[in-house]
Parts: sequence; structure tokens; C-alpha cells
Amino acid sequence: MKKLINNPRSVVVESLSGLVRLNPHLRLLEGTRTVVDAGAAGRGTVAVLSGGGAGHEPAHAGFVGPGMLTGAVSGEVFTSPSVDDVLVGIRAVDSGAGVLLVVKNYTGDRLNFGLAAEIARADGIDVRMVVVADDVALGESVDHAGHRGIAGTVLVHKVAGAAAAAGLGLDAVADAAQRASGGLATMGVALGSCTVPAAGTPSFELGGEEVEWGLGIHGEQGVERSGVSSASETVDRLLTACLAAGRAAEGQPVALLVNNLGGSSAMEVSVVTDAALSWLQARGVTVARAWSGAFLTAMEMPGVSLSVVAVDEDLLGYLDAPVRTAAWPTGSGEINQSPSLAAPVAESAAREGSELSGPGRFILEAVLEALERAEPELTAMDQQVGDGDLGHSLERGARTVREEGAALPARPDRLLRRISALARRSIGGTSGPLYAVFLLKASEALHGIEEPQAGDWARALTRGLEGIQDLGGARPGDRTMLDALAPAAGALADAADQPLATALRASAEAARSGAEATADMAPRMGRSSYAGDRVRGHVDPGAWAVHLWLAAAAQAAATVDATVDVEPSARPS
Repeated sequence: MKKLINNPRSVVVESLSGLVRLNPHLRLLEGTRTVVDAGAAGRGTVAVLSGGGAGHEPAHAGFVGPGMLTGAVSGEVFTSPSVDDVLVGIRAVDSGAGVLLVVKNYTGDRLNFGLAAEIARADGIDVRMVVVADDVALGESVDHAGHRGIAGTVLVHKVAGAAAAAGLGLDAVADAAQRASGGLATMGVALGSCTVPAAGTPSFELGGEEVEWGLGIHGEQGVERSGVSSASETVDRLLTACLAAGRAAEGQPVALLVNNLGGSSAMEVSVVTDAALSWLQARGVTVARAWSGAFLTAMEMPGVSLSVVAVDEDLLGYLDAPVRTAAWPTGSGEINQSPSLAAPVAESAAREGSELSGPGRFILEAVLEALERAEPELTAMDQQVGDGDLGHSLERGARTVREEGAALPARPDRLLRRISALARRSIGGTSGPLYAVFLLKASEALHGIEEPQAGDWARALTRGLEGIQDLGGARPGDRTMLDALAPAAGALADAADQPLATALRASAEAARSGAEATADMAPRMGRSSYAGDRVRGHVDPGAWAVHLWLAAAAQAAATVDATVDVEPSARPS
């Protein structure tokens, strides 16, 4: 187990302490795991108390504050707080207007919160309890224990807290919470497990290509295991189950909650959010509000849950009401109805003179094909020394140029300038701007030349590598693409009086030698510079890519010329 904690026995209190110390409106009751809103006592409004086991952060304490929860009672990780813990919480938050308990439908929570409520009533505190059972994964097959309460509970917290802040009485606050709970449906999917600190081992095991559908928030077994699906396919299954539960009337608007179970990246959650909004829109469901993020997690479990709650004007008003908490999103939750804006065109893509054809197109096609074919090779090489994106980036750039088709101009300077624009838009990472400036500067060297000879191309190559040096700051010897480009430009200049195919062959061979020499160089630029001596013995993939496209150009020129034979290159060992 690898976790940034001090001791499993103190992790909950230390976690709550860290939260409270950054939020001046919160207080941690001494000797407890209960967090309360420090200013609630003076408001004289209904108190809303929730809680459960720890490990679901930011729930529940992250939602304590004006407009939401008055307090949150925590147990140990994935363990319900005791009756006495809950009773202390009830007494701490009661200001005389009564206390509403919002409880997830797990046996331990229901029993402990329920008994604490009975004791509090006997002591004269007016207490109501709303049990949330939003999990629809099990359909109608659940036993007498009923549906579980999971991430959608946070929406009930929001509604109840807003109703209380509006000054409603206890019965009205409980009614609003119950209406939200009754129209709420949630289902989740996990891509992996989680580890309870005290246990030290994952709560369950999943195969490398398996997911678990409909699991509980403590890692309880779900309804099915299957292979990994795309985000859109995952959303389809989750939302189909939510709507099939029938908790929202036909045509009724809904609010959507996309919940990160704890271990999924923000990128993945945004992809799921986009897919969920598109799915609902395609089926004519009006999404009045939507939020995404980590609301109620299961430690570091990778996965998501989707919640939909039927809303009317009153419930929507409660969801919109302002709050001051550590974890509720600051955004309005409103759906952007105009998410796209036409991008300004950087430059005219209109055709400039005749279109590229004949030998020029043949050589260009050979270069593009070589880069597309080399994607796995360059990716593997880059994974050894960098972030592994070079092969995909150059393949994407080559594909973009190929798709340009007839729009590519024939005159070499205009052609290189056009490819430069395509490169900067389509090639990611550092390679995009470096290839873009290389091609831009090379085009300047060929300005006005209709049929460049080997010497002209040598000057273009030299001007291009100077552009890379000026923009990126690298120099030959820094273990970059320049270590292939510099000798290639020199060899091309030395062979300026030779046929183009012969000169290109010499240039490609020099690029190969320069690239292979990078295996013995210490990295001083780029991602590989962070790896230090671990990259020694590996050829720089950027330099090798230069050799590959030069070799492809030389081979194609030789085919056109039919006088020079150039053997294709093999990847260095």
C-alpha cells in the first residue's frame, strides 16, 4: 500500500483537521470526527446533519457551510459513525428549530442515525430523517434492505440545506429533501479497486481489461463485470438504467451529477460529462443543471457514477441557491447553450497558383507515408526517453497534410509555408512549433524559386535549422533533432553540384550517422533532459525521425531519377 498518510488510526481526524484549517467557517468538535458550520448557531434555522464512513471525501464535511450542511459526522474509513457520535452531532447543530438527518441507505448508517434520532427526540430535540436510496444498479431485484444510498445524496444535501437557509420549517425542509430523494437515480462503474488504509490491500481485484458495474461506494460487489467500454458506451448503460428506474416523469427536466469515484483523471470526467450531456440531449431530456467533479468518492477508486434528479421550479431554486462550502462547485451549473465559437482563420487557405503534382507530389507522398508507417517505431523510441507522443504527433501531422490534397500549391516556397501552417495546427508537443518554424524559414530561403536544385534545398535546410535554434535554444550536441539536421544540411551543401537524388542520399546518410551518435550524448534539451543518463544508449527519436523522412525523400527522388539506388533504412539497435 502506498498512501501519503501518517498512521491509519489517525488518518480520518488528520484529514478533517486539514480541511478545517483551510476553511475558517468550519470547526472540528474536540475529541470527535464531527465538523460543524461555526456560524450556524446564530441563524436559528433548521439544521441539516449528514455523514457516514470516511473515505468518501470531499463528502461529507466538504459540504458543510451556509446553504448546505450544518454538520457532518464521520466514522472510520467505510465505517458508519456510532450512535453516540451522531447524537453529539445532533446536539451540536441544533439551534432550536429542529434537525434534519440526511442518511444514505446503508444498514449501519440507517441504524445508528435512526437510534440517535430517537434518543434526541426523547431529549426534546425535534428530529426528522430522510433516507436516500438512489442506487438503481440492482433494479427491482434488491431484497428488504432496499436500494443503497450513493453519490446522488449530495444533491439532497444541497436541496435540504437551501430549504433550511430559506427559513422553512423542519417539516417543509424534510419534504423538500424527500422530494429530491424520490426523484433521484444513480449508477456507477469502477475501473479498479481502492485500498482502505487499515486493511492495506485492495478491497477487490479487477482484471486489466475489466470493469465493475453498479458497485457500492465501499467497494461492494456490483451487478456485473465486463470488458472495458468507451466513455459513450459507458454513459449509455449508466443513463439507460437511471431513466429506466422511472423516478423522473416523462418530459420532466432533470439535473445531472457526474461524480468522480476518486481515481479518474479530470480529463476522463470531462469526456464522460460531454458524453452524458449529448446522450440526454439526443433523447429529448431537458438538462436544467449539471455539475461534474469529485463529490462522493471511494478513496482512490477509478471510475464514475452518474446521477439524474427530476426537478421542478422549487427544487431548481434550491439547487441554484448560494452556498459557502469547501467542495460544492462555484459554477452555476447552467448548461452552455452556445459552446462553440468560430475560430478566426490564421491565413487564407485559398489555392496559390497551380496545385502540386508530378515528381513533387510523389516525393511528398513518400515522406508522408514514411512518417505514418514509422508511428509505432517512433512511439516506442520516445517512450524510452520522453513522453511517448512523438510517433503519434508526426503521424497526425502527416495525415493532416495528406488530407489537404489539391489545396497544396506547387511552388516550393508556398508549399513549405502551407505545410508549416498545417504542422503547427496538427502536431502536438514541442515538435509542432519546431517543425513549423523549420518549414517556415526553409520556405523563405526558397522564395520565388520555381525549380530548386540541391544547393537551394541545402540553403533551405540550413535556414530551417537556424530557425529551430533561434526558437528552441538547442544546438548540435544537445541530443535533439538538430543532431541529424545539422550534418544533413552540411552533406546536402557539399553535394550541391550533384543530382538531387544523389545529394539527398548523402544528406540522409549524414542524418542517420548524426542520429545514431545521439545514443552517446547526454540530453540537455527536451523531455529526455529530465531523465539524465538513463537515456544513454538510446537514439534520440526526434533525430531518427529526421533521418526517416530524408531517407524517404531520397528514395522517392531516386525513383523519379531512376539513376540512383537508395536502400531503405532499418531502425538502429
